[in-house]
Amino acid sequence: MHPTESREITFNACYIKGKHDLSISPKKLEYNPAEEVLVKISRGGICGSDIHYFQHGGVGDFLLKHPMVLGHEVIGTTEDPDTGQQVHVAVNPSRPCNACAFCLSGNSNLCLHMRFFGSAMLTPHVDGGFAEYVAVRPDQCVPYDGQKDDSIMAFCEPLAVAIHALNQAGNVLGKKILVTGSGPIGALIIAACRTAGAAEIIATDPVGKNRDLALTMGADRAYAPDDSVLAGFTDKKGYFDASFEASGAIPAIQANIDYTKAGGTMIQVGMSPGMADIPVTRFLAKEIRYAGAFRFKDEFITAVQWLEKGLIDPGPLLTRVFDYRDIVEAITYAADKTQAFKVQISFDE
Repeated sequence: MHPTESREITFNACYIKGKHDLSISPKKLEYNPAEEVLVKISRGGICGSDIHYFQHGGVGDFLLKHPMVLGHEVIGTTEDPDTGQQVHVAVNPSRPCNACAFCLSGNSNLCLHMRFFGSAMLTPHVDGGFAEYVAVRPDQCVPYDGQKDDSIMAFCEPLAVAIHALNQAGNVLGKKILVTGSGPIGALIIAACRTAGAAEIIATDPVGKNRDLALTMGADRAYAPDDSVLAGFTDKKGYFDASFEASGAIPAIQANIDYTKAGGTMIQVGMSPGMADIPVTRFLAKEIRYAGAFRFKDEFITAVQWLEKGLIDPGPLLTRVFDYRDIVEAITYAADKTQAFKVQISFDE
């Protein structure tokens, strides 16, 4: 077969068709080996957005209009075209156009024509990576040492989100940091800040087991959001050099304005379900810099390197691994936050 000719392969994939309508179905994929790389998926992590598609048939305003393959936190193997040897790769779920003004200015996460795995933002929707195979551009594949454990390397995507948030805040070396919301992303932000040299990290979360994990991942102290101790951080125009709001809870956004010191930085990572009333006078009088952190750019490569080198150990965050054929059980389990923190699915035979 000529290398520029398209090839076709059929395999199993996890299709979401609507609210609580998730099943394994065959997928037929046509790809061009001259332009794309075929990756055999080995492991995937279930994200909050995957749970939203399962529970609500959409995420925010992006509702399912037709069946779509879930998943965007995936790793796998591909074949080196020169040697024929197996190469382990983390798959970047972002497929920016590389041609719009944002891409050309180094802000590919804001691409006008982004095609992101497992997203109903566009119609037709963009299939995700919870499948036996995916075909991606070569630049979406980041090789890593195949001796590394799948359960660790499958954290590449959420860690990239955390590192991008860290970069949005600037240098945290020797700084005092607050992280509100100690779910998977918040916990990885804590670990990233610790790796980057933060002097003190305080975490908050209403769930006790999440606070315990925050401490395991590098926080110095962890409190419930209503703990009276937190009031002390509002003295003298705030205490923290930078705060990361990873819960999306409106009360947390409002409180962080008081906890962040004058001239400090607030980074919004969690997506809020509604409009937040902001105490503008306190916000502007303290000259707080407020920035969003959306997905990631080259931080995906950094995340692969940090995990490969063991700079961060996300292992404590993993609750359970399911076979992909049990995807309904896996995502139902992942949605139960009383027992699950981070859940992965395996595509190994």
